[in-house]
Amino acid sequence: MLEKIHWLGHDAFRIDGPKVIYFDPWKLPPTSPRADLILISHDHYDHCSPEDVARIRGPQTVVVAPAPCAKRLGGKVRTVRAGDRLEVEGIAIEVVPAYNVNKTFHPRSPDNVGYIVTVEGTRIYHAGDTDYIPEMGTFRADIALLPVSGTYVMTAEEAVQAAAAMKPGLVIPMHYGTIVGDRSDAERFQKACPVPVRILEPE
Repeated sequence: MLEKIHWLGHDAFRIDGPKVIYFDPWKLPPTSPRADLILISHDHYDHCSPEDVARIRGPQTVVVAPAPCAKRLGGKVRTVRAGDRLEVEGIAIEVVPAYNVNKTFHPRSPDNVGYIVTVEGTRIYHAGDTDYIPEMGTFRADIALLPVSGTYVMTAEEAVQAAAAMKPGLVIPMHYGTIVGDRSDAERFQKACPVPVRILEPE
């Protein structure tokens, strides 16, 4: 599954499974493949980008997003809140909380979310913009995509705590190299993390 996961910079990922799935597409190249499923975590501009969604959206593309994002994106959007479960194109989706505990950029709200999707039997967790939160101890994931930059999200050290609580088989660090943070945050996380870490190059 790892070879099917592409980091597109910041919090944006594409999964090339039986369906093409994007998380938080932002600053995508014009040649990006069309999406079957687009998942948006919250309504900040670097996660909910109408221009990028339009670039990869086709007539059959399903967009899943919290209500504040749906208003900006237009078209048909399946609105979700933290705690929801749904299935789209055979992909099981769990909508989980994402919020800050010691800062105010991402308040605890059902409209700030992460996702756990099951693709070909592999559970992939995209954390969205979040700190290390107590709920993470209940999340089950084979692969976790975790922010590590600090400032707006958890630091590398706090991400280590999150990984220890969840115990995924693999973690891919994100949320660095664009707005805040750099590769050294990912490397610091990798060195301290109790589970395997793969640092991807942005595509």
